[in-house]
Amino acid sequence: MILETNNNSMAGFKKSRLANDSGVTSPHSPKNLPSDMELMKEKFAKLLLGEDMSGGGKGVSSALALSNAITNLSASVFGEMKRLEPMSAERKEKWRKEIGWLLSVTDHIVEFVPCKQKSKDGTNMEVMVTKQRSDLQMNIPALRKLDAMLIDCLDGLNDQHEFSYVSKDDESEEGKNSRKDDKWWIPTPKVPPNGLSDFMRKWLRCQKDSVNQVHKAAMAINSQVLSEMAIPESYIESLPKNGRASLGDSIYKSITEEYFDPDYFFTMMDMSSEHKILDLKDRIEASVVIWRRKMNAKDGKSSWGSTVSFEKRGIFEERAEVVLLILKQHFPGISQSTLDISKIQYNKDVGQAVLESYSRIIESRAFTIMSRIEDVLQADAMAQNPSNGAAKRPLSDKEEAGKLNSADNGAAMTLLDFIGWTPDQESDYTKKDLKEDPTKDIDTKIKCKAPNIVTNKRFSYLENLGMCRSPTARH
Repeated sequence: MILETNNNSMAGFKKSRLANDSGVTSPHSPKNLPSDMELMKEKFAKLLLGEDMSGGGKGVSSALALSNAITNLSASVFGEMKRLEPMSAERKEKWRKEIGWLLSVTDHIVEFVPCKQKSKDGTNMEVMVTKQRSDLQMNIPALRKLDAMLIDCLDGLNDQHEFSYVSKDDESEEGKNSRKDDKWWIPTPKVPPNGLSDFMRKWLRCQKDSVNQVHKAAMAINSQVLSEMAIPESYIESLPKNGRASLGDSIYKSITEEYFDPDYFFTMMDMSSEHKILDLKDRIEASVVIWRRKMNAKDGKSSWGSTVSFEKRGIFEERAEVVLLILKQHFPGISQSTLDISKIQYNKDVGQAVLESYSRIIESRAFTIMSRIEDVLQADAMAQNPSNGAAKRPLSDKEEAGKLNSADNGAAMTLLDFIGWTPDQESDYTKKDLKEDPTKDIDTKIKCKAPNIVTNKRFSYLENLGMCRSPTARH
């Protein structure tokens, strides 16, 4: 009996080896690809474990794990989007399926609301029932719509044959059309000798305007969610005790002068690199936090108290907010600030984590699509007028963003419209500038001051995030 069992085992072992050698049961066979249920189990297991696959309880919070999952999914599906081309059906299906899994968590984040019910005996009574949290109920469908608009924009390129991209194997074309700007790794668009047709040119401009509105809407939602997140204590403990120490003497003097001119302020700042722009943003955000805490502690005996009057501190804070608003408008592709990374890392609200990460990846993707459309339009302009086109270099991402945000027609919505900024909310010293055009002259001055800024690093948050871990520091 034992001998028979052993013989059967050996026969089975030989059969198994033969099967593997022939490739029938190879793990890479389409028959052995994981099913949707298995993929879903794996994703939600990582979320439950907080990305600590050892199960030792050292993982990140559920909110951060879900934020990382959405960010990493976007990076794996869309990547850098170096070319303006439609998505493959496989990638599109993967995105819609897996982002739907991750967003399904928000269906179960509820709040109690009063509701009137009628009992069997006809008595009316008020009871508490659950419904999806109001911020999620309003913003998740809006973000899904924005997401679908970007995919539809790319799908519209299915039947286009008017432009292509220079192949790296074609040395003659590569040398003729190679980039000489800060986006050297992005393929160069190639258009017909006489340029694009009128229909294609108008269609691309229309798509650029549409994507620009998607970008602004996603940016507004992301900014609103980040502003509602609690500021971590670890960030507050790292701040100096006053705004002057955070800003430095020169910046502090510019903001606290009796008359504050945003135009003049930006001409005085060194904005020759992304690092310096990000440092300015970090300093101003830190000063805003310091001034707000001092205003809240004005009646107490907190160490944050100061001899500066409550009214003046409020004016300083509003001026700093104006500077931050202009920075966000002109440099939308700038990396995450220290305050933003700290908020995302220590945030415990799962709903806010989903809204922040989903709006951030939509904002980043819209910005990238606008850049790729601008590349094609620039190549078209050079083909139509080679003499002028040769003198023009392709716009950097910073310049594209500034052009798109400052050159809109009066009928087009701006970021101020999305965030609800009205002239009534402005103080006297900024009312005139912001009512006419808050960035009209600043855009020109910033471009003259910083011609070589690289701001196409929205995905650099992945570097800070360590792909799957919490953002401990900015590199």
